[in-house]
Amino acid sequence: MRTRQKLQRKLEATLISSLPTFKQTCTDPIYFLALGFGSGLSPKAPGTCGSLVALIIYVPLSLLPVFAYLAYILLAFMLGVYICGVAANRLDVKDPGAIVWDEFVGMWIALIIAPEGWSYLVLAFLLFRLFDIFKPWPVDYLDRNIEGGLGVMMDDVAAGIYALAVLQIIALGMRELGLVLL
Repeated sequence: MRTRQKLQRKLEATLISSLPTFKQTCTDPIYFLALGFGSGLSPKAPGTCGSLVALIIYVPLSLLPVFAYLAYILLAFMLGVYICGVAANRLDVKDPGAIVWDEFVGMWIALIIAPEGWSYLVLAFLLFRLFDIFKPWPVDYLDRNIEGGLGVMMDDVAAGIYALAVLQIIALGMRELGLVLL
């Protein structure tokens, strides 16, 4: 039993030490972006932390015209394929939890033409996290079968599309029923 505990501690130390430090993250542009400005270094729920940072960044992005916002997401996706691929290779893990740029893009997709009001922002966040964590088909397929930076990005893109669709259906239903969310 002691041998197993020693091996487990050694494995945990290896996994923890394989992440860059906050200082390394801040001084390396690839890590800085891929690890979501450091939010991916959170020891608990880095994807959720990254999604929260993406939500904060969304607030000024929401002021962009829709076309400019969509162009921004496309550029963020293309950049993400590169930086997430490089960071995953450096960390020698297929899709490390610390890489959260994919969560940024997935959240921003979920928020395309989001209705105004903080409750829709919270709902988009919850829906995106739900689809990202539980990975319904094809999110799970994309997560398991696409390699490299594209593989890191695609499952979160799919989760963002699911969250976008559900958010828009809820918003439409609320309008049709004459109900208003705050």
